[in-house]
Amino acid sequence: MTIWTSWLPFRSLRGWTSGDINGDLVAGLTLAAIAIPEQMATARLGGFAPETGFFAFVAGSLVFALLGANRHLSAGADSTITPLFAGSLGLLAATGSPHYLALAAMLALMVGLIVTLSGVFRLGWVADLLSVPVTTGFLAGIAVHIIVSQLPGLLGLPSESGETMRRIGEITANLHLTNPWSLALGLSVFAIVFFSERISARIPGALIGLVLATLAVATFGLRDRGVEVLGALPNGLPRAHLPEAGLADVQALIPLALLIAIVVMVQTAATSRSFAAQQDDAPDIDRDFIGVGAGSIASGLFGAFAVNASPPRTAIVSQSGGRSQLSGMIAAAIVLALGAFGGGLLADVPQAALAGVLLFVAQHILRWKVFANVYRQAPIEFALILITMAAIVVLPIETGVASGIGLSLLHGVWSATRTQPIALSQVPGTSVWWPPTSGNSGEQVPGVLVAAFQAPLSFVNADRFKRGFSDLVDSTGSDVELVVLEASNIVEIDYTAAQALIETIAHCRQSGAIFAIARMESVRAQAALARFGILDLVGTQRIFHSVDAAIRALGPEQQQQQDEAK
Repeated sequence: MTIWTSWLPFRSLRGWTSGDINGDLVAGLTLAAIAIPEQMATARLGGFAPETGFFAFVAGSLVFALLGANRHLSAGADSTITPLFAGSLGLLAATGSPHYLALAAMLALMVGLIVTLSGVFRLGWVADLLSVPVTTGFLAGIAVHIIVSQLPGLLGLPSESGETMRRIGEITANLHLTNPWSLALGLSVFAIVFFSERISARIPGALIGLVLATLAVATFGLRDRGVEVLGALPNGLPRAHLPEAGLADVQALIPLALLIAIVVMVQTAATSRSFAAQQDDAPDIDRDFIGVGAGSIASGLFGAFAVNASPPRTAIVSQSGGRSQLSGMIAAAIVLALGAFGGGLLADVPQAALAGVLLFVAQHILRWKVFANVYRQAPIEFALILITMAAIVVLPIETGVASGIGLSLLHGVWSATRTQPIALSQVPGTSVWWPPTSGNSGEQVPGVLVAAFQAPLSFVNADRFKRGFSDLVDSTGSDVELVVLEASNIVEIDYTAAQALIETIAHCRQSGAIFAIARMESVRAQAALARFGILDLVGTQRIFHSVDAAIRALGPEQQQQQDEAK
């Protein structure tokens, strides 16, 4: 019964009472005020009509409320993934063309399917593929893309397309054509949003800035001064339909869909974990994958684009007193009403104002504190930030993302391969065996070598384990009679590592030493010992719960007593 109820819809409303209505209502109104300008700006960032952002938000919010688990998470158009797919789709079709829109909708379906299936098959571990430094560099590169893409709108210049570096060159060459009215509007909106957040995250600074900028355009006739505006948006609701994309289009989108899906899973997992500590429920990342993935599918069916979890909007819901996904549904209803009936209200919204909102978003996703901490504490990993950022900016954006993922994986493998077997010493007066430090070398038992390997045993470090362990045995000379592998940190053993361990055991025996294993606590590692025949090779009588137990049973003194008894 518990298994079945965990899959029921509207899980985020479980335990909701009428006393929660006030908190959800306030949070929903606040979320709508934040989402309206943000979703318009994000849609424009991707080359879509502003109302498309509204429908992406509505689809993401309503479907996540239906299928997700997190009580606060807000799903919708997101400025992290929009530059990724917009840049790639622009190479396949003209931005804003019917083919471009169809490709974006098909991509949303593909991304949604991948993320949903990842949740169904409990692949939440995929979210850990990107390390914090690589994620920081990735976001910094995305921030540069957003800034470069919005500078023409901010400065009142013709929009640019193509690679980032070429865009920068063209913008620089056209700086003398800057429209001062557009620049003033954009910077004013940026300042309003920036200082509003400093005062309180609940203040809808983006909406306030957008309204004031729109009033300025209408009052002072800034259209006649060259300020570009959105124009009246069409009223009405989209109809559900399958995107008009062929098999060749689907094949071309597969690599991009995989990359976008990984980024969505990473951000969804981070958001789910960050805002689970304030809830009674533990985070259910796999269920949240299903909610966000299904939101993308719904968005694609209604002609919009892929959606993602939004950490800033989720924080707004939490800080505004939201108690459940009812707050997201309230916000979705308001945004839907605006998209369906209020298109005329947005006619005088200046493009520069939307650029100001996105410039704030860009500086917001730059993790300056992480930059500083990594630079101070881990210089090598700081290089990962810079390399990933440069790859995202200089290379085609999908290539840069793939490079970032590859760097993260290589860094993880490199960290695992650096592990070396180390000889442990006994802390005086205790039964604890510990790595020796510069201030205290500890004690040794004559004729006994206790060594540890502080990592899972796998193909990436099997040879280093075998060579390092053999060197420790050889360095003790012929005096060693007992070798104890302290295995508390070995949580897994694969086939290649098992063969290295078997060869290590043989080397110890050739050196005249008994080989024993102590503190192998991992159930998976214990199963591997039996599966690869190592348990029979060592003997169950030489597997111990502690190093002391191994020494008492097999140490030189015990062996001498047994020899005398014979």
